[in-house]
Amino acid sequence: MFYFQRSSILPFNLFLIAAAVIPALFLMLRVYRSDRLEAESVALLWRLARAGVSAALLAIVSERILGLLLEKTVQNETLYQILLYFVVVAFSEEGAKYLLLHIRTWKSEEFNCQYDGVVYAVFISLGFALWENISYVLHYGLSTALIRAVTAIPGHTCFGVFMGVFYGLARRAENQKRFSEAKTYRVLSILVPMALHGAYDYIATVAASTWTFVAFIAVLFLVSYRLIVRMSKTDQFIA
Repeated sequence: MFYFQRSSILPFNLFLIAAAVIPALFLMLRVYRSDRLEAESVALLWRLARAGVSAALLAIVSERILGLLLEKTVQNETLYQILLYFVVVAFSEEGAKYLLLHIRTWKSEEFNCQYDGVVYAVFISLGFALWENISYVLHYGLSTALIRAVTAIPGHTCFGVFMGVFYGLARRAENQKRFSEAKTYRVLSILVPMALHGAYDYIATVAASTWTFVAFIAVLFLVSYRLIVRMSKTDQFIA
């Protein structure tokens, strides 16, 4: 009996995992192919995807610690919601992504084009989303996979695009000895994704209108897509 249950459950779980993984892999491939000047090594991209998983685990710890502090210090419900989504969640997740991104790529010899920053940040973000998506789908089922395939996974991709745009600009400024400008871009590569991530979660959870969330997602996706196209076409060597 036990073997029968396992033999029937295992294929279904594998199907759920495939549903969770395929959207992230599809977006990874699209971004990789848009790298016009010099494609990054598969070994580096694989390390970045794994680093994204590590970032997800790090974010879990950070969210729990900051969440407990928030519960004990903030009583106002509105302020609590704002700090929860824009600071606790957004800082924990985007901060963890940026930390692993910087550790893995800032001094890499392969980081020699401005668009590389976008590729690196997106792969980190999609590694993060891939792990998060598998967890959600195994807990809540196929319907969750379908919803997250058109919302959360592209959402993490968009946050990665904005992070990568400023990250690439920071690397270019650093190479050109414009250190103050490079520092500003590095700060923006964290703050802008944080703001977008916080807005995404806040609108999805707190906003009364579903159409507000749909409109936000549509604009976020459109701007991110245009950034990918523009940055890819205007890419240049910076090393």
